Amino acid sequence: MSKIIRIGTRDSELALWQANAVKNQLEALGHQTTLVPVKSTGDIVLDKPLYELGVTGIFTKTLDVAMLNGDIDIAVHSMKDVPTALPKGIVQAAVLKRANYLDILAYNDNEEFLGGRDAIIATGSLRRKAQWLNRYPTHTVVDLRGNINSRMQKLNDNDWNGAIFAAAGLDRIGLEHENTIGLTWMVPAPAQGAIMVVALENDEYVLEACAQMNHEATEICTGLEREFLRILEGGCTAPIGALAYINKEEEVKLKGVLLSLDGKKRLEAEFAEPLGKHQNMARDCANSILARGGKRLMGEILNSSTKTTIFSTKKLTQNQRLQFKDDLHVASEDFIKTSPTRIPLKELKTEIQNVVLTSKNAVEALLTNISANELKFKNIYCVGRKTKRLVENRIGKVTHFERNAKKLAEHLVEFMDGTEVTYFCSNIRLDDFPKIMKDNNIVVHEIETYRTKLTPIEIEDSVEGVLFFSPSGVESYLQKNKANKIAYCIGETTAKAARVHFQEVKVAKIPDVSGVIDLVNEHFKIANS
Repeated sequence: MSKIIRIGTRDSELALWQANAVKNQLEALGHQTTLVPVKSTGDIVLDKPLYELGVTGIFTKTLDVAMLNGDIDIAVHSMKDVPTALPKGIVQAAVLKRANYLDILAYNDNEEFLGGRDAIIATGSLRRKAQWLNRYPTHTVVDLRGNINSRMQKLNDNDWNGAIFAAAGLDRIGLEHENTIGLTWMVPAPAQGAIMVVALENDEYVLEACAQMNHEATEICTGLEREFLRILEGGCTAPIGALAYINKEEEVKLKGVLLSLDGKKRLEAEFAEPLGKHQNMARDCANSILARGGKRLMGEILNSSTKTTIFSTKKLTQNQRLQFKDDLHVASEDFIKTSPTRIPLKELKTEIQNVVLTSKNAVEALLTNISANELKFKNIYCVGRKTKRLVENRIGKVTHFERNAKKLAEHLVEFMDGTEVTYFCSNIRLDDFPKIMKDNNIVVHEIETYRTKLTPIEIEDSVEGVLFFSPSGVESYLQKNKANKIAYCIGETTAKAARVHFQEVKVAKIPDVSGVIDLVNEHFKIANS
């Protein structure tokens, strides 16, 4: 029985191109399809933790979870981004014919720098950086992250000599640069240029439909490259390249390479076998490298990469830590600790027309003083969806909520009944809210519901980015640390406090912990596309 095949996709230009390529092939084969945009993982409800499902790859996680939830039938990925171990219940359904697998150098002005001692090259890939430095040891390699379009724009806006991209990614979205060179000497990422389709292992109709798209030669070659990667235990944390191809004599050739992070050490191996006798090539290639110093080199890379790169000023749960991209080393600690304040019951048992709660801490502290059924709140206004859910679960219906305190104040000025509000807050509270209210002749009765204590610690120099969830967190951090990191902020109010001190401040699209983690992952995404 036929059915409409739901193709899950993210909304990036490259992801949409790849999803539409699969859609067109399936429809040409007579199948009905539809594209299904998939939200971030933080918005998807799970009945099992991600680690129990084996969902780890940050590039593919969102679509994997949607598939396991039954929201989509297939997912389309850049094959080089797919972890070598797929989640339980998900299998490779097809590999499309490989496009250009080369890395290319897009450069400004002219090529003379290739023969010179000094040059600046941009890339976010450990593999590309190591191979470039191995060939040009006196050059400087700077970090370059973001989607293809933003990376190309950064090349145009900076005085770098050049930047490295995957040819396939540029070709697919029609992005051109005036000056490019194909880096034929650079070994690509395993499976670079290939598109993988995955599906549920028990969906026979979809698996049969996808099998019609499968390109056998690409499947064989990328399978060898990924097996080589798996045996070396590389993933994104080590500079590993691999390329397999089948020549006219139906001979399979495989080249693999492992480098140190600085490019000074390079180990490579090449094997060739007749097609049909190629099954052990990846193992032989990987073992050859491991036996010639590769095991020691992988240990050195692992030790150098275990330094903390991200620090959260709020203690993270195990599930939250697992949401980070695989090669990010994350540490966390509470830079703010709270304790409830004793509030006279007389203040709480009187009827209050307009109540404002801007945090979960305020709700929980309030309920340590009085039971919910004793409260006589007529209108409850709050900040944030999680605070709203907590209020409605524990106290009663929320009249209105906004994403931040400033927007809530603006709403109340426009629509609130009466000219007074009771604001349950901390001893360290936001200035925006009461100021906006008072500026509009609304009386604010502040009741200190909990006390906030700053508990900063000194963090490692290796940390590149810090997660902030409140202005108080920013204040606490600065008591023992310098503002020389990237500040990842949960919302605009926190970002405003961070911008006073930090040069680079980023704000989550969705104001919750998962939103901040997604923000970090997007920024640290290895620029291989």
